[in-house]
Amino acid sequence: MLHPVFEALAYTAGYAVHRRLAADAARPIEETSRWLVIAGAGVGALIGARALGLLAQGPAVFALGWKALLVPGGKTVVGGLLGGWLGVELARRVAGVRERSGNLFALPLVVGIVVGRIGCLFAGLADDTVGVPTTLPWGCDFGDGVARHPTSAYEIGVLAALGLFLVDRARRPVAPGALFRYFLATYLGWRFVVDFLKPGWAPGGLGPIQWACLAGLGGLAAERAFRRAA
Repeated sequence: MLHPVFEALAYTAGYAVHRRLAADAARPIEETSRWLVIAGAGVGALIGARALGLLAQGPAVFALGWKALLVPGGKTVVGGLLGGWLGVELARRVAGVRERSGNLFALPLVVGIVVGRIGCLFAGLADDTVGVPTTLPWGCDFGDGVARHPTSAYEIGVLAALGLFLVDRARRPVAPGALFRYFLATYLGWRFVVDFLKPGWAPGGLGPIQWACLAGLGGLAAERAFRRAA
């Protein structure tokens, strides 16, 4: 029951941090175009989170056909981030926006995900985010009598460190969009590694979320190479 509460708190906390940062920053994007970019991010994130979340559930969901869209849950942060990123890039091109404002979203995303992961810890096994069984002393029993990796707690720790890095880096001159790319590259790399500690469908030895992380990291590398060559 607490998970939906923490999910709502995650959006609220992320928005509050973004609003605070935006109030202290110059707005390089015209107001109408800015809202178009935000809308692109929101729609892309919703579609990406749902699509990859369903894909991660594997053949059992595929067998349902279109009815899989009615399955509750089935959302993932990685899909939301990649979908939102793609939505922003498409919206920028539609609006003719060349400026990048991603730096204002890096820290809010960190805060929002941390709050959401606290909800995942409370949800336990029902959330499908707990790790595989472990004999390590910090393994947690989430209700089935088996000690498992508390992967959500691991993620909270990693994101806390990343948040401190972003705050420190923001105090110095930084290129437009660089903070968001630091965040995205770090999170995708982290999720690729930690998902080896999670059960689930793994075609080709990697789960769908891990394949998506590799695709996202490849996209970041290609974009960086393109910008250097331009």
